[in-house]
Amino acid sequence: MSTVTSSLNKWQRKKLCSLLNHANLSLLFKASVHGFNATTFHQKCNTQGPTVIVAYNKSGYVFGAFTSKSYAQTGQNVVDSKAFLFSFNDKEMKEDPLRVVTANPQYSFTDNGPNFNSLVFLYNNSATVSSNPGTYQFDPQKMHGNDLQLTECEVYRVEDCEGLMEKPWRNVQWNSERRQALLSTISGWKPSVSSVKQARFLLVGPVGAGKSSFFNSINSAFKGYVSMQANTGTAGTSLTTQFRTYYIKPSNNVTHIPFILCDTMGLEDGVNTGLDVDDFATILKGHIQDKYQFNPMMPIQPDSPHFHKSPGLKDKIHCVVYVIDISKVKLLSDKTIEKFVVFRKKANQLGVPQLVLLTKVDEACPLVAEDLKNVYQSHYINQMMQEISSQLGVSLSAVVPVKNYYQELEIDPQTDILLLNAVVQMLRAAEGYFDDFYNPEERSE
Repeated sequence: MSTVTSSLNKWQRKKLCSLLNHANLSLLFKASVHGFNATTFHQKCNTQGPTVIVAYNKSGYVFGAFTSKSYAQTGQNVVDSKAFLFSFNDKEMKEDPLRVVTANPQYSFTDNGPNFNSLVFLYNNSATVSSNPGTYQFDPQKMHGNDLQLTECEVYRVEDCEGLMEKPWRNVQWNSERRQALLSTISGWKPSVSSVKQARFLLVGPVGAGKSSFFNSINSAFKGYVSMQANTGTAGTSLTTQFRTYYIKPSNNVTHIPFILCDTMGLEDGVNTGLDVDDFATILKGHIQDKYQFNPMMPIQPDSPHFHKSPGLKDKIHCVVYVIDISKVKLLSDKTIEKFVVFRKKANQLGVPQLVLLTKVDEACPLVAEDLKNVYQSHYINQMMQEISSQLGVSLSAVVPVKNYYQELEIDPQTDILLLNAVVQMLRAAEGYFDDFYNPEERSE
């Protein structure tokens, strides 16, 4: 199944959020992935509380409908005084969005698909919309440009952003001096055991969570410019099909990089898909070598040329980092959470410390998108961090939010500070792992 990602660009999301009191949006349904039909619409969107339908056409219109009520597939007319239709166009960025309320809230929408009477999305289970102003009065030209063919149709759960806390609950310095101090701290770090020169961090997470993007972003922070080395994107299944070990080259600013990032296949819901727990355990023990091609149907065998028969401490994984899209925390399937729990249990058995990296914080909260420094004042970000802490059974102190580089051409000091702080937390976790092997007579020089 394809990765479900939002089609809203930054400007469109900002426009839409301005109509919704700067709420958070969690993507529930995407017609190009789930199908242009009412059945899957209800499967994905029923009992979700307030939602907004977002439709797109080739004429550049982004239009749709908001309801504060839950869909339940009752076939009945639903009363909703807060419901409205909306529209805006990429060609008219400076104009305010069109917002249309009904004159008769008794007929806000009919609960048999995305049916707002005057606008019926996924009409006849197709990529079209039926437009008949009446219950909602509007000019069709302004609503959708008389272009009723849809290129995409999405549904988002609308979650109250709740604004900002009075004070940040984690203190972070956001100046350039702090960025440089983090770089110096990382560059000067050394393991407490002489047999290890670089800590090895394993990135694990669902498809599309941003594992490879995190490596590219860390690489960019050290290089001083945006760099793309690992494959990234939104393919249907994991873009990473090999076990990869990524080394970051020293630069003029940083003379020593004391860690290696290891990437794996993404976690997937299906049977015999994505990273297997047996391969996961073998990686932790240091048996799997770089560029091993994963086979979801069968874990690596000892006779494989990529199987390291006698790994040392330097070949093992010293910290596991679970990478999760923060906007998908409430949408993680039971199967995905079960896989995380199994992986956590295996890592605990082997004594490997673990952190959780929550990516895409700027996409999850409009207030953070406006100013990254709001990340530790956002009620929503705090709630999602606490939620994943509870779901996976990790300490809140082991949950770290970050923003990856994905469309920028130049680095940003605030983005770097979050990224580098995450690396510092990983190094500290690895140090705890090395403490079990510490011998004062063999102290690393």
